[in-house]
Amino acid sequence: MSSYTPVLKKLYHEQVVPALVKSRGYKNKHQVPKLTKISLNTGIDAEADKNQIADAARDLGAIAGHKPVLSRTKKAISNFKLKPNQVTGCHVTLRGDAMWEFLCRLLAVALPTIRDFRGVGSKLDGHGNYNLGITDFTIFPEITVENVKKTMGLDITIVTTARSDDEGRELLKLLGMPFRRIEPQAAQSKPAAA
Repeated sequence: MSSYTPVLKKLYHEQVVPALVKSRGYKNKHQVPKLTKISLNTGIDAEADKNQIADAARDLGAIAGHKPVLSRTKKAISNFKLKPNQVTGCHVTLRGDAMWEFLCRLLAVALPTIRDFRGVGSKLDGHGNYNLGITDFTIFPEITVENVKKTMGLDITIVTTARSDDEGRELLKLLGMPFRRIEPQAAQSKPAAA
C-alpha cells in the first residue's frame, strides 16, 4: 500500500482548509466545505455506429482513468430518432484520489491549453456545485489528436459540500479554479444641470 497523496489534496488540507476557517470563521473542521465527487459526461450522436461509440468510451476512459458507463435510452422517441436501449452518451464518476488527480490535471494542464483562455465562468448552481462545459476534449494530454475521428464535448460537474454558491466559489478559487475576472464598469458621470 502506497502512502502517496495527490498534490491538490495535500494543498486542500494544508492551505485551503485553514484559509476557509480563517475567512469564514468555522467553529468545527467538519463545517469546511470539501469536494465529494466529479462527474464527466459526454453525449454520443444517435446515428453513431459501434466504432464511434467505442471511440467515445475509450477517449472518456483515457481522460478519467476509469472505464465509463454507457447511457442508454429507456423508450423510443420518434422526434429525436431514438430507439429503446440505444446508446446516447457515456459518463464517469470520480471520487477519492482519482477525483483529486483529475482536478489537478484539469486546472494545471488542460484549461491553460485552450486558445485565448481568459478564465471560466463564476456562476455556480445555487447549491455550491460547479458545472463546466468543454467544447473540445482534445485539450487533455491523454488524447492523441491524430486518432480522433470526431471531436466531442465534455460536461464536468464538481460536487461540493458547500451550503452556498459563495462558499463553493471560494473553495474552488483557493484550489486554483481560474475564474474569469469581471471588470467593474466605470461609473458614467452625468452632466451637471445648468
